[in-house]
Amino acid sequence: MDGWREQLWTRRVAPDRFEITCLPFFTYGICHRDVVTIDDRHLVSAVVEKSGHSTLRVALVREHPHRDRFHELLHGEVAATGLAHEWLQGTYLSVDLPPGADAQNPLVKILTGLEEEGALLWEIDS
Repeated sequence: MDGWREQLWTRRVAPDRFEITCLPFFTYGICHRDVVTIDDRHLVSAVVEKSGHSTLRVALVREHPHRDRFHELLHGEVAATGLAHEWLQGTYLSVDLPPGADAQNPLVKILTGLEEEGALLWEIDS
């Protein structure tokens, strides 16, 4: 989205390097624990070290008649995986897939079915 920026939480790991400590919802190419540099406006200028993590992103369709039920289903399923995750406004879900995490876990099967019903969109970014 032109002119729009996502605030990313970081921790300083060197004078000029920062580790991503959150799960990005909208920023592509940056995942949990990646190391980045920033410019003088505090905007990410480069990813200097990839962590090997990936981000599973889900966007529930707001107008879907069963959105709240599907939110509860996904909330339970992702909690059962033990993977770190964050919700935004009850509609967007970001799940950390650390190195070695099974991208074909049961959650993916559920997401595929709900996507076929037109209830959500999902993707994995690394």
